[in-house]
Amino acid sequence: MEIIQTTDAFKALIENIKTDTPNYKDPLAFGICRVDLGQLNIDKTLQATYPLINWDENFGSAAIFIRALAEQGVEIDFSQNEVVCNINLEFLKSSLNAFTPYSDEAHGDAHKNIQVVSALYSQIINNGSLEGEFKVCFIFKDATLESVEATYLKLYAISQAKVNLREINLNGAFGVLPNVAWSNGQPIELDYLREFEIELKLSNEYPHIDFVDKFPRFLQHIIPADNTRILDTAKVRFGAQLAAGTTVMPGASYINFNAGTTGTSMVEGRISSSAIVGDGSDVGGGASILGVLSGTDGNPISVGKNCLLGANSVCGIPLGDASIIDAGLAILEGTKIGIYPAELKKIKEVNSGISIEGEIFKGKQLAGLNGLHFRQNSSTGEITASRSTREVKLNAELH
Repeated sequence: MEIIQTTDAFKALIENIKTDTPNYKDPLAFGICRVDLGQLNIDKTLQATYPLINWDENFGSAAIFIRALAEQGVEIDFSQNEVVCNINLEFLKSSLNAFTPYSDEAHGDAHKNIQVVSALYSQIINNGSLEGEFKVCFIFKDATLESVEATYLKLYAISQAKVNLREINLNGAFGVLPNVAWSNGQPIELDYLREFEIELKLSNEYPHIDFVDKFPRFLQHIIPADNTRILDTAKVRFGAQLAAGTTVMPGASYINFNAGTTGTSMVEGRISSSAIVGDGSDVGGGASILGVLSGTDGNPISVGKNCLLGANSVCGIPLGDASIIDAGLAILEGTKIGIYPAELKKIKEVNSGISIEGEIFKGKQLAGLNGLHFRQNSSTGEITASRSTREVKLNAELH
């Protein structure tokens, strides 16, 4: 592309690209990434690192990238769900020519795609790059994942709260991502370690392995909010979403991918994949919120605002606001729960429109109701629900 001098010329170029490119459509998401390639299988992507992702935004930049690829002989097939292409110095130079009218504004939060292209151009000029080390990825349809690059792009979108939890398709992620050894944030092929185990150990170059998994850890890719605390990096998987003010304590805590918090929360227990915890809620030490593969019949669990899950409790149903499960108690879809008439009346007062009747209910019947306090009679073993007499409020000084 020739150097574009004015913003009007830039806008005209975008319209020209969209008009002249057959079957053109804006991507749902796109971004430039650096990839870690296999040590034995050098064409295999192990990890993709995005300095910036675009989700349903910045379509002008996407058009420029598509034209820059076309100039290198790479035509995008817009009928595909996702497209991943290698990029080179000519791609970057062509993109910078198009971005010229905005280059003086490319600082801070403005025009970050220009910052990415400019920084990468300087890096390659000064240091060079490996073939295939940098790529651009486009997602045109939210469908089953097909590549490591697109999988990481979606995981970034979740962890950076570009999308809400449980709102995008992550099917295929486990099949696409390779299982690797992670050492100081870098992925290493297990086949490579097996192949060169003798040489690496004899030369004292065998790496310190932090863990083995398909997913990296949250803090390897995400900078949290200033008032968010994660006291053990192993406790949050990449693809989790932590709202500002969340505290994740060490010990029995864990937050899986496509799970997390929507507001200020204390996490000392397990938030399984697909589980969501509301603002002001406290997941007590060793408490567990079941995931869709953990006995909820495939029904994802949301915990409302200002809830308390007592230590070592199990939450197997969605909870409304201001609900409590006492320590050590498991509330599952099939759990038999007694509610006395006076308490049922109080519960109905804070849950308009419900029509439940009786004295014995299954947990599934109480899913999502506000103001429930689940407890167990220590003498009879009976599990009951009553109207919660308090809302759970966290210590503001801790957050």
